[in-house]
This record gives sequence, structure tokens and C-alpha cells, in this order.
Amino acid sequence: QVQLVESGGGLVQAGGSLRLSCAASGRTFSPYLMGWFRQAPGKEREFVAAITWRGLNTYYTDSVKDRFTISRDNAKNTVYLQMNSLKPEDTAVYHCAARNNNRATTVAYEYNYWGQGTQVTVSS
Repeated sequence: QVQLVESGGGLVQAGGSLRLSCAASGRTFSPYLMGWFRQAPGKEREFVAAITWRGLNTYYTDSVKDRFTISRDNAKNTVYLQMNSLKPEDTAVYHCAARNNNRATTVAYEYNYWGQGTQVTVSS
């Protein structure tokens, strides 16, 4: 089992920045694929970003490319999501997810472990 705990959410004005963290505990963090998803009220859970085990490959949904950066520190069992130039449409609960292999995917049900989420609210 892997436990995931997100932190770093909050209220920010449009154009601002936030850095989300996801701390993993339990089984070894590697070689898990790690991802971030988000869910806005009344909408389906949406893929945001993913990063492979050694951080060599990253993936982003088009709407966050050039604004968000995913990274990981395997020594600290932590994955990060740096969010810059935030927009009101980025408002959502952001969830960290882990897949128990290193094959990249943007599909939520292919991830095995999930955190409870952290709220990000961007005001206009």
C-alpha cells in the first residue's frame, strides 16, 4: 500500500503561483509513475500532469503546458506541481496519484493509489 498526502493548495489571484506537494509513504516510492489530476465542481476528474520514475519523462494536458511543472524527489518520496500564471479555470481539487509501474498514462482508473486532494482556488 502507498499513502499519498497532498499539501500546498489555497486561494490565489489570477496570475499568481502555487506549489503543490504530495508526500508518499508505505511501500517504496519508486518505480512508480506519479500523476496529478484535478476535479472542478460538476466536472469529471481531469488529468493534469505525470512524471516517470526517474523524472526523465513528463506529460501535461494542453491547458497547463508552459505554466505547470511536475517534478519529483525520490529521496524524499515527494512529487511536486509548480503552478504559475494561474487562471480562474484552474480552480479545482487537485489529487496526487501513483501507478505501481512506470508506464505512462493519462487515464485515472489506471492509477492504483490516490490522495485526498487539496483545494486550489484562483480568483479573477
